[in-house]
Amino acid sequence: MVFGTAAHAEDLREQVAVVLAPLGLRLSQEKTRVVHVDDGFDFLGHNIRRQRKRGTSKDVIYTRPSKRAIKAIKERISELTYRHTRNQSLARLLERLNRTLAGWANYFRHGVAKATYNAIDHHAWRPIVNWLLRKHRMRRSQLRQFCDRGWRFAEGPVAFTGASSVTIVRYRYRGARIPTPWTIAPTALPG
Repeated sequence: MVFGTAAHAEDLREQVAVVLAPLGLRLSQEKTRVVHVDDGFDFLGHNIRRQRKRGTSKDVIYTRPSKRAIKAIKERISELTYRHTRNQSLARLLERLNRTLAGWANYFRHGVAKATYNAIDHHAWRPIVNWLLRKHRMRRSQLRQFCDRGWRFAEGPVAFTGASSVTIVRYRYRGARIPTPWTIAPTALPG
């Protein structure tokens, strides 16, 4: 990230290429692009963008799961609840869904993701309902027998916890303690 113009970022790209060359690394021209932080960009499944903080006049950098990452987890939920999985028990299905969603949520727990977690859990609820209805060939009014509290699906000790069970943990600011190859060494004082 650069505090400056696009030209400053292009110059820095060349400096980064020089630093990476002795390490045997190089920047991919197809994957490296210069964008404004207000437009946002996707990096390792995260969407990073500067936006105005709600209720204030302060601009803040938000890190959220990218649309591609959300689409991928929704497809994974569909795979886990597809008809070829109806031979397993509800407890086994819930264990696999919980493990998958918790792993996905742990990866994104350092960003602004609570609303996304709730949306993913809401999305997962419908395939579980359809899975149960088709497996047991019953009416919707009979679904309550598979719930323990409210509309939380459970069988025995296993209950659907989903992505919302993962707590959000923000990164601590470490400031200048992060080592970089561009750290300027203090000059020696004469005398």
